[in-house]
Amino acid sequence: MTAIAVTIAGSDSGGGAGVQADLKAFSANGVYGASVLTALTAQNTLGVSTIHDVPPEFVRAQIDAVYSDLAVKATKIGMLSRVDTIQALAEGLKAHATGPVVLDPVMVAASGDPLLADSAVTTLMAELVPLADIITPNLHEAARMLETGLASDEADMKAQGEKLLGLGAKAVLIKGGHGEGAESADLLLTRDGTSRWLRDRRIDTGNTHGTGCTLSSTIAAGLAKGLSMDQAVADAKAYIQAAIAAADTLQIGSGHGPVHHFHGYWSK
Repeated sequence: MTAIAVTIAGSDSGGGAGVQADLKAFSANGVYGASVLTALTAQNTLGVSTIHDVPPEFVRAQIDAVYSDLAVKATKIGMLSRVDTIQALAEGLKAHATGPVVLDPVMVAASGDPLLADSAVTTLMAELVPLADIITPNLHEAARMLETGLASDEADMKAQGEKLLGLGAKAVLIKGGHGEGAESADLLLTRDGTSRWLRDRRIDTGNTHGTGCTLSSTIAAGLAKGLSMDQAVADAKAYIQAAIAAADTLQIGSGHGPVHHFHGYWSK
């Protein structure tokens, strides 16, 4: 049977992040992608100029349409900017077979533009974190979810990951890409006791738009194909590392360009 994954996220008109990045990552990793749009953004490589939220009832209608027909094997959740959208999404997911759920708590764009209202963070924690099989916050998102300071070292990252597990997450991947040093280290923690560091060299490039979206959707693609959580995360880490390494072979816009989703397919 064809592996199918769904992305529930916002649209990036520049094509580098959001639903567009998710669908590219699904396809590049051998999975058919469907989508539920939660918001439309007017953005490019320089930043986000406007956000238009999709009405919650239409978000729910998309969920019902997609999940009632397609045999979905995994679900990725990205940008959610409003409380009522999160509530509609939670109700919709509970009504359908979603497969494993990957929650990327998107809060700030790579350009620094805010994407999640403060009032929505509490609702996201209460409604969606318990439904997720894994959450994938970066250092800034983990700190905001826990209302604490930014992790300054690996011990802090582990402590914050354990706190997030205690708040209902089944597994947590804290991404260290916004940290310092020559190495980019991510930490996977699960309720069954898994504690695994995924390390790779930090690549010197400004073209990292869509990195978080792409990593989380690649994890969902792996889960849709039946991989274990540990293997799906490891494969996703390798894929995004290669996509970042190839980013400078693209010439997209005049700001923060996207990672190269099809680095393994396009002619160099």
